Amino acid sequence: MGSKPIPGSSGEVLTCLPSAYLPHAATGLLHLPRFLAKCRYVKTHGALPPSYAKNYKRGMDRFLCLHLGVEPAAVEKIVHQAMDAGADDATIDRQLCALFPAAVRAAEWNRNYVQKGMTPSGREFLREALTNMGCADRADQIVSVVDLIEFDEGRIE
Repeated sequence: MGSKPIPGSSGEVLTCLPSAYLPHAATGLLHLPRFLAKCRYVKTHGALPPSYAKNYKRGMDRFLCLHLGVEPAAVEKIVHQAMDAGADDATIDRQLCALFPAAVRAAEWNRNYVQKGMTPSGREFLREALTNMGCADRADQIVSVVDLIEFDEGRIE
């Protein structure tokens, strides 16, 4: 077994967020459950911890929304309004499906998503992040940005 992240090296870790590999039930899109959970967290707590806030509605959230042709703020608005109205997840899913294009191209997105970080510059980013976490020895095992998220949040040993 390799090293584990130095506690706090990547900032506060939210273990309440779903796995980056969990598909959204209504669309099959990876990452969407995480983005929705972050929207809920912001509505409930006012903000995400700085370690997550820096990429909220940017980073993977934005890449997903670019794939879908929607603005991240539109997704956040649906979640926040639904929470204000006491709506359930099925209502949020219906509203999201109305916002998203008819063909979400889940297989295309999911393939690209799990490969983020596999380019030469991506591998350098991962090596730097793992070094900052005190885990440079894990660079051959943590091979994508999605793996890095899972590793940081304790779902990869």
